[in-house]
This record gives sequence, structure tokens and C-alpha cells, in this order.
Amino acid sequence: MSSALTYPEAVVVGLLQGVTELFPVSSLGHSVLLPALVGGRWARDLSVSRPESPYLAFIVGLHVATAAALLLFFWRDWVRIIGGFFTSLRHRRIQTADERLAWLIVLATIPVGVSGLLLEHTFRTVLGRPVPAAIFLTVNGVLLYGGERLRRRVSAEVEAAVAAAAGQPDADLALAADRRLARLTLGQGTLIGTAQVLALLPGISRSGVTMVAGLLRGLTHEDAARFSFLLATPVILAAGALKLPDLAGPLGRGIGGQVLVGSVASFVSAYAAVRFLTRYFQTRTLTPFAIYCSVAGIGSLVVLSAR
Repeated sequence: MSSALTYPEAVVVGLLQGVTELFPVSSLGHSVLLPALVGGRWARDLSVSRPESPYLAFIVGLHVATAAALLLFFWRDWVRIIGGFFTSLRHRRIQTADERLAWLIVLATIPVGVSGLLLEHTFRTVLGRPVPAAIFLTVNGVLLYGGERLRRRVSAEVEAAVAAAAGQPDADLALAADRRLARLTLGQGTLIGTAQVLALLPGISRSGVTMVAGLLRGLTHEDAARFSFLLATPVILAAGALKLPDLAGPLGRGIGGQVLVGSVASFVSAYAAVRFLTRYFQTRTLTPFAIYCSVAGIGSLVVLSAR
């Protein structure tokens, strides 16, 4: 009996997942569109809209690998953030920058966590199809471009702080960025985190909408990207951990090797992606990604309609 997922499919999808989960271009949208555009066995094997899909179980493993890459890249930050969380609980206060950032992440994660539990299955089975994914990918491009056009100007104080930090070691730059993020109010942080709910729609990027929300609140591109990655880590990890039992059940039968290979590919590509993007957004904008999403979404609609 042949496997429902081949090793070439596992490697390609794993590499794609790691990159598109962190680039503001929607990993779910690409996971739906790529098999449909390739066609043939790929379209049969790789469907997330089927209620009992081995492909979905496979993607769970990739999400855990992506979250692991984020944890590794930001491990120093997470040591401080987790320490701040427990210090805050012990002293019943929210006083230091690490304590504030910890609670910002906790509160900002709640809306998407609740929405995911209630709506993920419905959105995936109803909308996790090529045409809706292409439409939402196009909408994602419009959101990214609109965010750039409407973004709030960064305050002179923040500009001065970023300029003063230039040239420092990476660890010091990360610490300075976290201190700036900690200045967000709890309401602002929750509002930015709530934007992740839109990413339940296939084609809408989690990192993209979170960055747009951050830019509209006056964050720099660098800080908006950093906050989006910190917010994404517990969400991606929790979503993966919640569905990991699927891999031990019937859905994961016969694809253990493919899950392992795909997860390694996803881990490597995700680590490379976050390393690239943290430097990219120091000087660049979301506009190239907005153009890509619009072109890819419209192009996919044209191809799918012609078949």
C-alpha cells in the first residue's frame, strides 16, 4: 500500500512552510494553492479541506518545527520573557520591561487562541480550497499595501532610540527592541495580537496582518516584525501541540518518515527566514510582499479558472 505522502512532497512542502509561515505571504494559502496548481498526485495527496486528511496531520509536524526554529532564534528573549512572567506572578506586579512584555504576549495571544479553537475547523474545511485561498491571498496583498500607506509615523523619540542602538551587538539590539515593545499599552498589544485572528482565513498571513497592526500603532518595521514573531511562537506551538496526537493515530500512519524529513526542512527554512527578515525589516518595507501576494493571488485565480 503506497503512502499518502511522498518524500519529495514532504521536502518541498516543508521548505515552503518554514518560509511562508514567517514571510508575510500566508503559509496556509500556499499549502492549499501549490498542490492545486501542480495538479495530479499533488492535488490528490495534499488537501487540507478533507475532514480526515493525512496532509493536515503532516502540516501539524511542520508547525511544531517552525515554532522550534523561532524558539531557538529568540531563546535569549524567551528566557527573559518567561522569567518576567513568573516574577510578575510571584510579586503580583507588572513593573519591569520583561514583565510587561510577558503580559503583552499573554493577553495578545488569547483572542486568536479562542478563535482558533472555535473556528479553525470550519474555516479550513469550508474555505481551505484553492479559489478562496487565491482570493484571500490577493486580499492579503491589499492589506499589506494599505498598511504601508496608512502606517503611523514613528515618533522622533523612537527614531532616536533606534539610531542610537545602531552598530551595537545583536544581543544588545534585541534587548533595546524588547524595551521599546514593552512601552506598548496592554490594550495596544492585545489589539495587535487580535489581528492574528484574520490568519485563520487561508491566504491571510499571520505575520503580515500582525505587522500591519503594529505599524498602525506606530511601531517601526523592525519592531513590528519582531513582535509578530514573538506573538506567533506560542500560537504556532500550541496549535501544533494540540493536534500532535493526530500523528500518533490513523492520520499519521505510514507518514512518520515524511513528517520527520519535512519537519527538518521546515526547521531549517524557518530559521533562515527569521534570520533574514529580522535584518530585512531594519531598512525595508512590506511593499514587495504586497505586490507578490496580489500577483500570485490573481495569477492563481486565472490559472484555476482556465482549468
